[in-house]
Amino acid sequence: MDAGGIFGKTFLFGTCSNDSCSSKTVCVCEREREREREMADRFFPNEMPEFVAETTVTGGTTRDSLTKLLSLPYKTFSDKLKTSALDLKETVVRETWRLSGKRVQDYTLYTGALGTAYLVFNAYQVTKNENDLKLCSDIVKACDSASKDSGRVTFICGRAGVCALGAVIAKHSGDERLQDRYLRKFKEIRFPSDLPNELLYGRAGFLWACSFLNKHIGKDTISTIRMRAVVDEIIKSGKQLAGKGRCPLMYEWHGKKYWGAAHGLAGIMHVLMDMELKPDEVEDVKGTLRYMIKSRYPTGNYPSSEGSESDRLVHWCHGAPGVTLTLVKAAEVFGDKEFLQAAVDAGEVVWKRGLLKRVGICHGISGNAYVFLSLYRLTGKVEYLYRAKAFASFLSDRAQKLISERKMHGGDRPYSLFEGIGGMAYLFLDMGEPSEARFPAYEI
Repeated sequence: MDAGGIFGKTFLFGTCSNDSCSSKTVCVCEREREREREMADRFFPNEMPEFVAETTVTGGTTRDSLTKLLSLPYKTFSDKLKTSALDLKETVVRETWRLSGKRVQDYTLYTGALGTAYLVFNAYQVTKNENDLKLCSDIVKACDSASKDSGRVTFICGRAGVCALGAVIAKHSGDERLQDRYLRKFKEIRFPSDLPNELLYGRAGFLWACSFLNKHIGKDTISTIRMRAVVDEIIKSGKQLAGKGRCPLMYEWHGKKYWGAAHGLAGIMHVLMDMELKPDEVEDVKGTLRYMIKSRYPTGNYPSSEGSESDRLVHWCHGAPGVTLTLVKAAEVFGDKEFLQAAVDAGEVVWKRGLLKRVGICHGISGNAYVFLSLYRLTGKVEYLYRAKAFASFLSDRAQKLISERKMHGGDRPYSLFEGIGGMAYLFLDMGEPSEARFPAYEI
């Protein structure tokens, strides 16, 4: 999401000291003068040990509560998180569904009711509670009605997500008629003429929905021909904007050449790697990723957009976390050691600067924890599982207190999947089977 729109909170940064500035929040001149302070203000210093051995000993008073969590045997730890996750899920459902009178205004997966349904579906996959499946179906039905004339076509922020999740839930419920109805609605989705290429609102976001259906319903549920037409548009657009530049593919969203997962190169390349690409297109994807690796900051972090010199953002949406997930994907798909090494390097940035003062999936600690789960899945190294455990432990131990003290932001939509505690609950559920964990609506 837009990097500036939700960070300008007066309680986080204070007000501008420039008397000529009328802004009620921190203005550009203040930010430029105090860049280093601001960068540090975005995250908590990571003072957790590089590794804590697991122990079955629970007594003693010398260890703080966070260290005790880190030292729990993994099964005990994940069971504890599961209990917390199911409690959080009930809170999310109450606040976003029941208290609204089961009416939907924001239907999106990002900040709306579909995100609640996605969380409930994840809970169903863990517990096999049929009540969750029924609840999920009810929420999606309301989202279907609310999204009908939205004109948006993606999984995270559009109608494709509603229809795709609806079809998958119907399959789990054994309702073939409902499944076919959602699939028919999905196939009726038409693109507006000014559709961008990025993940949240554009062509890549529609393609991700296609991959989701083909994984959960069956191969060729959405035909290769349908997806190929969209891939052709993405490749054509990327080459046109790149011209004869050093990067084979380039894209714009709202006039900026973004690099991140939400609106830019990382997200688009991530989706393209799930498609059937021609040999020259494979090389274009590889070349684009190599361009990004060569152009990263000296710190190892990645720019939010082409030419940006502001090394501030370590989020899924902008910066190293989203890029790491895409580089892990590249290492899996292509087998190139350079992508593995680049993913490892970017993961170090997330470990050092990824304890964000936010709780969510998009730009918070919950989302950043998935970097280590992804690296663990790729490498099998226990150090990455420990790091995911550490980020989850930090959330479990301190998030509620820090939010209440206004030292941590609970999200503009505090119960949502991508901004709020819905994302934390999703992560806690995923920690039970770390090898199967996937960043929601990004890793397929």
